[in-house]
Amino acid sequence: MDNIKESRLSEFIADPKKAIWKLSLPMMFGMMVQAVYMLVDTAFIGKWVGGSALAALGYVFPVFFIIFGLTFGLGSGVTTVIAQYIGQQDKRRADNAAEHTLLLGLVISIIVVIIGLFMGETFLSMQGADEVVVQEGMKYFKIMIGGSMFMIISIFFRSILSGEGEAIFPMKVMGVGTVMNIILDPIFIHYYGLSGAAIATVISQAIVAMIFFYMMFFKQHTYIRFDLKNFSFNPMIIKRIFKLGVPSSLSMIIMSIGVTAFNWILNSTIGVAAYQTAGRLEHLFFLPLISIATSMVTLVGMFFGAQRMDLVKQVIKYGLSRALALTMIISVSFFLFAESIMPLFTDSTEIADLAVQYFKVLIFAYPFITIGLSSGRIMQGLGHATPMLVVTLLRVLLISAPLAWYFRNILDLPIIYVWIAILISSIVASSTSFIWMMTILKKLQK
Repeated sequence: MDNIKESRLSEFIADPKKAIWKLSLPMMFGMMVQAVYMLVDTAFIGKWVGGSALAALGYVFPVFFIIFGLTFGLGSGVTTVIAQYIGQQDKRRADNAAEHTLLLGLVISIIVVIIGLFMGETFLSMQGADEVVVQEGMKYFKIMIGGSMFMIISIFFRSILSGEGEAIFPMKVMGVGTVMNIILDPIFIHYYGLSGAAIATVISQAIVAMIFFYMMFFKQHTYIRFDLKNFSFNPMIIKRIFKLGVPSSLSMIIMSIGVTAFNWILNSTIGVAAYQTAGRLEHLFFLPLISIATSMVTLVGMFFGAQRMDLVKQVIKYGLSRALALTMIISVSFFLFAESIMPLFTDSTEIADLAVQYFKVLIFAYPFITIGLSSGRIMQGLGHATPMLVVTLLRVLLISAPLAWYFRNILDLPIIYVWIAILISSIVASSTSFIWMMTILKKLQK
């Protein structure tokens, strides 16, 4: 255990504004490279395999959104717990929390594989996919679910590193995995179609998981250290991770249920393909905002653990203002260039036109989404995870899905009204999230 790295707490306290960019920029770059791969993957599938394959991905996506939602949600709980322990300068508990995280990852992986293999086809059929699309989707699904352990473990490794404030190392590892994926993707898609895309993804994620494991266990590359020989199970650490992570997981699962509901409400292969393709492109442009919000979980958690509420307020004000400035640039970009971009991902003019409509409506929601996303992450860093769950429930299940269903099934309005339902729900839910965050901050100040 020689050459133990120093905590980044003192460095972050010295310059909180610089700390936001030091955390978010590498994360932003790594996530953006990965998102570019997803778009390249979508383009390959759309152009080489066809529209039915794109629709199949649309029906498969909610299943993996549930899996990754559970993992990322618990991972954000891990990040908060480790960040708060480091803020309290309690390294022993921070290390122990990381060890519990890996145990949790293994258990979740086993459960996911078992349930996925038995329930996958049923889940696709429940969304209204026809038999051809279900069979096409299952080719992709079975391979991806079989290799899901590598993805789940990698997400937990990244959550541990995020908790200690390490952003550059995971960015490099993610970059390696993404480059491998981009290299393997066209080769395997050419020979195996949609199944080939899954094979390429699983191979690259396996490489990522092995790099994390080697560097953190054998090279001891990070501040957090693993000592599994002396591991002592502590149910209180698991309880704390679940207390902060489960509401976030449930929030993401609710969003997945919402995606599934929208697939059913759209009730159109073309509509689903447009919705999912636009969503992937939208995700790329939202990565800077997600990165800033995620970095605030770490910093708010550390500063709150160190009892520096002055720095908590400084980080919130600075992070929110910069995120909103980026949102304005993103919104203008979609407004100006959506019609030029969409034909790159599909030969279908109907799919492209519906996706362009999506962006023309949703750009008005983006500033509100930015505020809501950031407020939820800030509250989590402060140890309040429930508000994120309640706000997501309000947005997805109480407003957007029922409203979209009403527009389509009762009023028989065109698909653009589904996009309008999403806009309305984003405005209401994000405003609620911001007010809730301000209320918590006022109570903590007192």
